[in-house]
Amino acid sequence: MSIADLRSINWDDIELETVNPSMQRRIVTGEQMTVARVYFRDGFLVPMHSHHNEQITQVLKGTMRFVFGADRSETREFGPGDVVVIPAHLPHEALCVGEVEEIDMWSPRRDDWLDGSDDYLRP
Repeated sequence: MSIADLRSINWDDIELETVNPSMQRRIVTGEQMTVARVYFRDGFLVPMHSHHNEQITQVLKGTMRFVFGADRSETREFGPGDVVVIPAHLPHEALCVGEVEEIDMWSPRRDDWLDGSDDYLRP
């Protein structure tokens, strides 16, 4: 890597993708990680899923009520300013309470989000 590989991007310059009627996102990716700014409508449920990526979620607006574990044994709510680190392979779902804006970061990068094979989010 060299200084020539450096990129500077403004969120407003990234195309806003509509994933489904209740979810839109902007995605930035590098070689080893993906960052997304995601917008959810009130009541949207991100279905239970897991992935090989470690995930860090920062809530900017609204509330996300997460359920963790295949046995659904842990429920936690996160609001503006809260950050949660979700280990790789941990099953999780999230209910959006109010209009939610959040930033997700994953390592390694989310190739399923980049190639459109993230079927659990699509109608």
